[in-house]
Amino acid sequence: MAKTKTRYCCQECGYSSPKWLGKCPGCNYWDTMVEETIAERSYPSNQTALAQPIDDVEIGEMPRIVTGSVELDRLMGGGIMRGSIILVAGDPGIGKSTMMTELGRYLDPLTILYVTGEESARQVKLRAKRLGAATSNVLLLAETSIDSILSAIEDSVPDVIVIDSIQTMYDPEVSSAPGSVTQIRESAAALMRLTKKMNAATFLVGHVTRSGSIAGPRVLEHLVDTVLYFEGDRNHGYRILRAVKNRFGSTNEIGVFEMTNSGLKEVPNPSEIFLSERQTGASGSSVICALEGTRSLLIEVQSLVTRTSYGTPQRTSTGFDPKRLQLLLAVLEKREGLELGGHDVFLNVAGGMRAEEPAADLGVAIAIASSLYDISAESCGVLIGEVGLGGEVRGVGRLELRLGECAKLGFQSAIVPKRSLQGFVSPSGIQVLGVETVSEVLGILLP
Repeated sequence: MAKTKTRYCCQECGYSSPKWLGKCPGCNYWDTMVEETIAERSYPSNQTALAQPIDDVEIGEMPRIVTGSVELDRLMGGGIMRGSIILVAGDPGIGKSTMMTELGRYLDPLTILYVTGEESARQVKLRAKRLGAATSNVLLLAETSIDSILSAIEDSVPDVIVIDSIQTMYDPEVSSAPGSVTQIRESAAALMRLTKKMNAATFLVGHVTRSGSIAGPRVLEHLVDTVLYFEGDRNHGYRILRAVKNRFGSTNEIGVFEMTNSGLKEVPNPSEIFLSERQTGASGSSVICALEGTRSLLIEVQSLVTRTSYGTPQRTSTGFDPKRLQLLLAVLEKREGLELGGHDVFLNVAGGMRAEEPAADLGVAIAIASSLYDISAESCGVLIGEVGLGGEVRGVGRLELRLGECAKLGFQSAIVPKRSLQGFVSPSGIQVLGVETVSEVLGILLP
């Protein structure tokens, strides 16, 4: 008989403790520790594991399922790898179930088993008909018991399995409620074992917590092969699907989609979309070129600098690290003499994007100076460079890819770090200026 033990698990972050705690030490949320009874299972093994030299390991073919969706295939590293398990997470209503339903249209005539634990089979069919994905190759199963689901998978032998969502699944041998840390971990582990055995591909739809992370333990992210995050505002039409983890492709790759009445539509040229509503000649606006995986994107950075009405000036940023913003403001005030201590600074990365790499520093700094002096930054063109604490402009990588995107969208000039131009031949149609300090760029902005 299996031994049982009791422990308390946080339903937000997965932290476990032998005794109840009012506040979780892992995520600092109150009243999230729930008692769970766990049975220690024994897995007998009569086989002896033998190690072998790495030269003797046979790789074989690496088959992929090509969906035909350019954005999704690039995210997955060229297609969906058989034998892999993919976690798709995002806020409620952002488009997770929509994309999973559209797989029926992309992967016809491959067999897809769609397991729905939150909706009825009728609701899923109505959505599939609206999206044009109600094809005969899609099998629907409204079930939450993991044992019944595993039995149905073995009977139908699908090529692709969709679990919507993993938080609704439960293992009868685990006493805790569905959605708990233990249930999520055990259900995902059982699906992973069967996925590898049948050489299929499994998509797990997951919810996010109040802090924006995937609900359940962090081990769920370590368990799967690929983690895809849906980003974007439900009040806007654009969705960004980001590959946070990918064992079969590059990470930080993104796919851009537009939510329409007929489903998610691919956006082949996101830079053009992000810059389409940019006002020409407006102060406080600059254009940066950011790398997202293997793709370069031109993004507008907007800044508004006004005199403060409070004792302590406000520093607010959307899509940019607030601590990085504070650092750049200190550099501008200390090294360049900009009087920002009595001003509120608001920063926004347009289009719902996030500018995370240091190459966005120069564009952010010039957007702030442009708003402070109420002068347009059009003369600077595209701004690329990392700003150091001494006011120097540091080099960035993959400059050729960035400038190629600038030239393709019709920009005639760009300011880049001078160090990055060593041995570099700039593309035709764009004038490239190398600078060493922020002061040189401010000299162009403030003639």
